[in-house]
Amino acid sequence: SLEFSYFDADGAQGFKLGPIDFEIRKGETVFVIGGNGSGKSTFLKLFTALYTPHSGEIAIDGDWLHAADRVQYRNLFSTIFTDFHLFKYLYGVDSSDEKNIRELLDKMQLSDRCEIVDGTISDINLSTGQRKRMALIASLLEDKDLYIFDEWAADQDPDFRRSFYTELLPKLKAEGKTVLAATHDDHYFQYADRVIKLDAGVFEDYVAPAKNAIRSVPNND
Repeated sequence: SLEFSYFDADGAQGFKLGPIDFEIRKGETVFVIGGNGSGKSTFLKLFTALYTPHSGEIAIDGDWLHAADRVQYRNLFSTIFTDFHLFKYLYGVDSSDEKNIRELLDKMQLSDRCEIVDGTISDINLSTGQRKRMALIASLLEDKDLYIFDEWAADQDPDFRRSFYTELLPKLKAEGKTVLAATHDDHYFQYADRVIKLDAGVFEDYVAPAKNAIRSVPNND
């Protein structure tokens, strides 16, 4: 079981995440829900090895993740956190497929604002919603096996929000991608294979009305 705690300057323990047990399978789409401060972002950063657990271990296909392998493990993910930073240069992204880039910019309604040439975004002086959509383009161009979306749709208008859940996530699933997304959008829970709920840093049993089978993740006390 993973556990992680925040500590203040005096060493006093603050918010604690865990103990939690979680497993995700290749090709799954899993939604993480919970109120503000429930630990969703902390869990995602712990899962992607950006945070080091104070107890417990991460395993990949049954093999424990060692400290020397953490960078390689992180490189499996394409992530958009709530506190993301949009870089002007898209590191590690193949921008040679100009047709695909144009289609993505058009779909995100950004083609009249900026372009991507030689891996560089021409203008990053964008609104919050536009910056998130550009971050999504960069994430898709990375073409990783695992995607982490931390409340991506929160700053989007209804059309972009609907497209994200009803078009993009099914497309990623059809491509065999694995998606772990924090969300509040209960209208779209049917697009997840599972929905899990965090409350005060631990998983709670949760069953959502959905067309797909949803099962809870056990909380190991």
